[in-house]
Order: sequence, then C-alpha cells, then structure tokens
Amino acid sequence: MGQPGGPSEKVGLVANILFLESPAGVGFSYANTTSNYVTGDKQTAADSYTFLLNWLERFPEYKTRDFYITGESYAGHYVPQLAQLILNNNKITKHTVINLKGIAIGNAYIDYEDSMRGIYDYFWTHALLSDEHHNEILKNCNFSTMTSVSEKCQESMDRADDDRGNVFFYDIYARLCGSNSTAPALSSYDPCTDNYVSEYLNTPEVQKALHANVTGIPRPWESCNFLVLLSWTDKPETVIPVIKELMASGISVWIYSGDTDGRVPVTATRYSINKFGAPVKTPWYPWYYKGEVGGFAVEYQNVTFVTIRGAGHFVPSYQPERALVFFSSFLKGKIPPSKI
Repeated sequence: MGQPGGPSEKVGLVANILFLESPAGVGFSYANTTSNYVTGDKQTAADSYTFLLNWLERFPEYKTRDFYITGESYAGHYVPQLAQLILNNNKITKHTVINLKGIAIGNAYIDYEDSMRGIYDYFWTHALLSDEHHNEILKNCNFSTMTSVSEKCQESMDRADDDRGNVFFYDIYARLCGSNSTAPALSSYDPCTDNYVSEYLNTPEVQKALHANVTGIPRPWESCNFLVLLSWTDKPETVIPVIKELMASGISVWIYSGDTDGRVPVTATRYSINKFGAPVKTPWYPWYYKGEVGGFAVEYQNVTFVTIRGAGHFVPSYQPERALVFFSSFLKGKIPPSKI
C-alpha cells in the first residue's frame, strides 16, 4: 500500500506493500478453471478486485488505510481498469470500500497507436533506425488499429527492426546477457537478471521459504507465460478514456517513464499524454537527486508525468535510488525536487 519515504528523510512514510501476481496463470498464481488462465483485461480486473476484498476482510485493520496501486508495462491497462472498478464499486454501499487515493503506471502500455508509432520514432531519434526505413514506416504504416497494419507495413517494420540489430530491447544502453565485451558499460543493469531470478524462484528451498507453489503447479516459475498471452482475447486498444475518467475522479494519477526503454518508450508515453488535453500547471523541469538530474517532470491538471533518467523498462530494477525518490514524491503528492 505504498513505498517508504525518501532516503534523506529521518522519518519515512508509514506504508505496507502488497505484491500481486496478476493475471492468474503467471508466476505462482493459478485459477480454479479448466484452463487455469485468464482470458483478458476485464477478468483480470475482476479477479484483482476480489482478491483485495478478501484480503481486507482477512485484515480489517487496513480497511481505512490510504490505498495506492502501481504497476508497469501492460499494467498500463491493469492498473487503470482496476482503479476504475474500485471507484465504481465504492459507490455501491453493499461492497467493501477501498480507500483508493492514487495510481502510478510506468513505461505503461496505454494506447496501441501511440505505442507502435512511439517505438519507431524513439529508435530513429536514438540513432537505432535509418532515415530511409523510418520514412518507410511513416509512409506505409497505419497504426490507428491493430487490424490496420498492412503486409507492406509489416515488411517496413521488419527492415526497421533489422536496423536496430541485437540491442537489448528493454534498455538500449545495457550489455547483452553473456557478453564478454570490455567496453565501458553505459548501463549498470545486468540483462541476465531474468535468468538469475528464474533459477532462484525455481529452487524448492526458496519456494518453501516463500510459502509459494503450495499447490504444486505443474510448470516452472517463469517471467513471461506465453500460454496466457496466446489465450488473451480481451485487450482494448486504448485505455485513454479510462485514465481520463480517473483524472476527473479526483484521485492522484501519475505516469512515469524510464528513458532508456525501447519496449514502451518515453516517446510513446508522451504521445498518449498529449491526447489527454490537460493544461500544464508546472512546466517541464529537471528534478535532482544527490546533485544530479534524476529525470524530468511536468505537472498537468489532474495528471503528473515524470521521467527517470537512465532507467529501462522496469524502473526500480535499473535506478533503485531515483525510483525511491519518485515513489516517495508520488505518495506525498509532491512533484520531485527541482533543486540540487
């Protein structure tokens, strides 16, 4: 239910954190259905809401606590949809009221068109895509809907992807897993992290200590469940209307972006934010941590946008100290510090 206070504070925020593996079928989670997999966004929101209700019934001392939801990547769909469901059900007196105060989504998949356009514009502006193939994308690709991508567009995207070469998608400046290069690293992130985590969480002693996999799930823990992906049928192309509804509700809405991510790049996020049409309250400015620029921020009416400098797709994995400053600011409802 939040994050601790900033590292320079003598007294941190009083907070508790729930980590939920969602949707059912990923990680150690499962569903009591024939397929054991969730098929889309609405079911994911409903399952997460049911979990929260049951958790609060089990631990009623937390019912009055301020509640915040954060998530990254496809959670750009999950988090706003769950928040919308909570706010709608809070109006029904027979339901447990969840005291939702805000959401934060990072490198978030918000809108299909913005995501696709943003990826190739990001690669081009970061010298990972030739002028010729970028122009091909602009000429041949209509990303307005998933079904509007033509065969000619797909061929242009393939050529653009070849231009990028073997660059780690989630942090364009990171080394490749297994690389023996002696060149100075531009990113401290280890792309082999997924391998380490997978081996660790598939160790029986670790699972026992975590009280995980107590049902004997007939598959290893894995960072991505492609069977869930293949069965996914409910995936709206945009959640911009949902986010705008949350902005109008009065809860805190923050969108953050690690600026070295190529999967859901900061470019795509800025395209989506422009569609909100929200007036600027605090113009773009650099924010600081330990005397260095930690990123950049813009405060709009009812939504705040923050970048985390040098962070890839999952911000805390790449820049944990800067991420802590960001999350502390989010929970306090104050934009990150603008002074060194």
